[in-house]
Amino acid sequence: MIAVELHSRTTFGVDPDRVNMPQSLVTAVRRRVAGRYPLDAFGLDAQLSDLMAPLLRGVIKVSVAGDEHIPSRGPAVLVMNRGFGVFEPAALTVAVMNACGRRARVVGAPGVWGVGAALRRIGAIAASVADVTSALNEGHLVVVPLAPTWLSATAGSPPLELLQACMGVPVHPVSVRAAGPLNTALNGWRIAVGPAIEADPAIAPGDPLGAAELTESIRNAVDNLL
Repeated sequence: MIAVELHSRTTFGVDPDRVNMPQSLVTAVRRRVAGRYPLDAFGLDAQLSDLMAPLLRGVIKVSVAGDEHIPSRGPAVLVMNRGFGVFEPAALTVAVMNACGRRARVVGAPGVWGVGAALRRIGAIAASVADVTSALNEGHLVVVPLAPTWLSATAGSPPLELLQACMGVPVHPVSVRAAGPLNTALNGWRIAVGPAIEADPAIAPGDPLGAAELTESIRNAVDNLL
């Protein structure tokens, strides 16, 4: 059961759910030296993330269809395909920033020392029921990648346990495809976002059979967008 908290969480002038205008480099350095920068419960360094946002937007070019389906506030889930698993989540993160100014909490920060902590600093969370549930409880927008399919333009296997934890909030299918020749990203990325998958209201959140039904529906919806 998702119990949503939508109270203001702005600390030191930064919001962990929304991308803010980056502070000047001098101000950022002063705050870091003074220790006046917040880390949220998942390890997000919002100040650092805001500094990186313009760079990401400049390097990763996206065109988005259906961006009106990306929720502008409150807990929601975007379930996306991925080929190699690295570039597609970054492209979707930029698309979310452009569409509604929110931070995407991408599932998949590994437990490897150093690597997981670095990814958490820019918004990633662990591929665990605990992290996904907590992020939704705090009203964040969570991105759940399907299993990688490498060079195949199809939807991978859904993570059943994680999607079971997502029941009770809007779950949207998303396709992310390279827009360049030979399936390269030379021309950026094409992203399509579909409407939320309608769940049977008679099914209780967390119900295993309901979760299996949801995973099948979301996989088919992502396949159709591809």
